[in-house]
Amino acid sequence: MLQSTSNRDIVGIDRLQRAAFGYFRRYSDAGTGLVADTSREGSPSSIAATGFGLACYPVAVERGWISRGDAARRVLTVLRFLATGRQASDARATGYRGLYYHFLDMRTGERTWNCELSTIDSALLFAGVLTATAYFSERRRDEIEIRSLSERLFERADWAWALNRGDTLAMGWRPPGRFLRYRWRGYSEALLLYVLALAAPRHAIAPGSYDAFTAAHEWLPIGDTRHLHAGALFIHLFPHAWIDFREIRDAGMRKTASDYFENTRRAIVLQRTHAEENPGGFAGYSRDLWGFSACHAPKGRLRLRDGRWQRMLGYAARGAPFGVDDGTLVPWAPLACLPFEPEASLESLGHLLTRYPALLTDDRLPGGFNPSLPGEGAEGWIDDRIVGLDQGLSVMMIENWRSGLLWDITRSIPAFGRGLRRAGFEGGWLLADGPQV
Repeated sequence: MLQSTSNRDIVGIDRLQRAAFGYFRRYSDAGTGLVADTSREGSPSSIAATGFGLACYPVAVERGWISRGDAARRVLTVLRFLATGRQASDARATGYRGLYYHFLDMRTGERTWNCELSTIDSALLFAGVLTATAYFSERRRDEIEIRSLSERLFERADWAWALNRGDTLAMGWRPPGRFLRYRWRGYSEALLLYVLALAAPRHAIAPGSYDAFTAAHEWLPIGDTRHLHAGALFIHLFPHAWIDFREIRDAGMRKTASDYFENTRRAIVLQRTHAEENPGGFAGYSRDLWGFSACHAPKGRLRLRDGRWQRMLGYAARGAPFGVDDGTLVPWAPLACLPFEPEASLESLGHLLTRYPALLTDDRLPGGFNPSLPGEGAEGWIDDRIVGLDQGLSVMMIENWRSGLLWDITRSIPAFGRGLRRAGFEGGWLLADGPQV
């Protein structure tokens, strides 16, 4: 894919990728290593953003943006904090049962924002931990300690407890002892969660839980094939940041002669088609301006530039073709979709940066924007937040397009192969790589 890409494109993308990685250097705490949820002053840490940051350090080392020693020290700071952070059932702990609260105080590591103990965000954190551990494999003292701490952290995570006596994983738990009522059932970013929970060395869930998760998948007929539907773009992308799903298939994908990679390609086509058809008549929408996902926006009934009144949704998981839509787009979509639709993504990126140049701040894209709302320029409303998850996803997906580095690392991690096989995945790289257990 890169061979047909101009040097100018590569230079521009390298600049954006490097700036996205810079988020994790600028918005992490020196003492705990935790990464801020957003760039807003006073933002707590997101453990998911911290996981993305850990996975980005190998990219930064390979690209020459940071030395291996500095990156290893930063990873070690996070792992030491996670290993010593208090695990208890009270409201001020860092985690419980080896899992972690969604949001933590940047400096103390205590639970904040009255948040839940999050199974999916814990999984994103562990995915980052495992990735960094696999990369820092030399026999240096700091890298040996990274591997030792990672093994201990992954081993104590109690995924079986998180089933709460059910057949699927609970979305979360609140102190002093109440599970959330909702479960991870049906296609979502929890695909990654189930892979890791199935692979756990001590507290694994059974393959039947994955079967229960997939039993609720919503399949849509599209032409002569079927599409596994989820409206919000991030759902399709998060698991792919780590796992190369090309030509590996679980039971559902074998029935449709497809795989999750191809399914995500179809999701991008559906997003572009929705933007081109533009049923809501929003400003700017076209095949080169799309990206419907979870993001912030104003809330309430507001007047658009064209004089119409529109109910704005605030923070919501926008989606296409059947998700909610209020004219708000995520500008990072072309970067995150490069491995799937490189030509369309490059065209969209060029259109975005030419038409809406004010979106870039220090070469980073914001969480969202809405060109239908009044604003100083064509961009309309621009989110004042740079979001850690968006930056990490952009770094990883650009790299998977450029070199496949993260996918190569993941294929070398026994836990990922073990979890995929226990979920029933077959074919592709699973035929040759990893332990057959």
